[in-house]
Amino acid sequence: MAYSISNSSFLLSRPSPCHKPSLSATSHSFLSLHSASTARQFSSHSAGRIRRGGVCAAVAIEKEVPENERPETFLRSADPAAVSTSVRARFEKMIRDVQDEVCAALEAADGTGKFKEDVWSRPGGGGGISRVLQDGTVFEKAGVNVSVVYGTMPPEAYRAAKGNTGADNEGAKAGPVPFFAAGISSVLHPKNPFAPTLHFNYRYFETDAPKDAPGAPRQWWFGGGTDLTPSYIIEEDVKHFHSIQKKACDKFDPTFYPRFKKWCDDYFYIKHRGERRGLGGIFFDDMNDYDQEMLLGFATECAKSVVPAYIPIIEKRKDTPFTEEHKAWQQLRRGRYVEFNLVYDRGTTFGLKTGGRIESILVSLPLTARWQYDHQPEVGSEEWKLLDACINPKEWL
Repeated sequence: MAYSISNSSFLLSRPSPCHKPSLSATSHSFLSLHSASTARQFSSHSAGRIRRGGVCAAVAIEKEVPENERPETFLRSADPAAVSTSVRARFEKMIRDVQDEVCAALEAADGTGKFKEDVWSRPGGGGGISRVLQDGTVFEKAGVNVSVVYGTMPPEAYRAAKGNTGADNEGAKAGPVPFFAAGISSVLHPKNPFAPTLHFNYRYFETDAPKDAPGAPRQWWFGGGTDLTPSYIIEEDVKHFHSIQKKACDKFDPTFYPRFKKWCDDYFYIKHRGERRGLGGIFFDDMNDYDQEMLLGFATECAKSVVPAYIPIIEKRKDTPFTEEHKAWQQLRRGRYVEFNLVYDRGTTFGLKTGGRIESILVSLPLTARWQYDHQPEVGSEEWKLLDACINPKEWL
């Protein structure tokens, strides 16, 4: 992402006269999951407002309550889906397990850096755990955050989320639609120019409308992905990374990897540069056209694949000697990362437009980056090869 990996949720109020949304967020991870099934519905509407026939649905974010300890679950106790066998409960357990696994692996690889943790909850239910490691031996900045969100979606947002914006559809008759969302979101920026940046996020979204709610039937979907952004192409590393993504996909459907690999290449495209942010991976969204148990298993497999896909690369490259020229090129590529986040990432742009907490919204950005006027790498150089691969996506397997 980029994308912003801060942890927070949003609650949509009932349709009301237009006013500037009130926002108070310590984090905003759910919006920052750049989910087309969630943040997408707001991306074309300024200041977090959705207009339909003169009605404005204001976006408001409940203020977080800091917690001293991690609760066993962020699910509401009154939630019928709070039982351990529900998809909601199993997805929350999965993302929290993955957060622990990834953070432990990163601390071990770094050697000295430790994650700072913030735990928070919301009065209306849900909460999150934000973890950030900064200025370590290996990692310049690393964030691994989880969030669980309960909210209410106005019918306008429901129709927009489903890609139906007409006023003469059944959604127009629907009342406010309750929703649930949970996700893990992460970005990892190593110091060494030969060690690649990694981004991953996985999320689950569910509407919770009453069975008889007109125009707003119950819906659920999964989304997510993992992608690699190196400054230099080390082919064995890129092939290793993509092979792990393919292996995870092939366990469920052999069409997934080529389909989601192309989706990833298309999504992380910097239009004004005519190039991709990195060397891709997998990306999918709005997935509900397969068995729910199968997709839960698929999202779990992908998330559990982060450590074996990334840590072996870090171990190989974290101590590679480099020059000032190598570092300068890494900083230029970091600039591209920043451009994607601030211009195209749905979660980041939504958070900035609606006044969310800046520290959380921009936690995915690297500590340092560089912009150099009219920089052109020498044709045939290692820098040129990276840029060429970002302009012309390659098949790595």
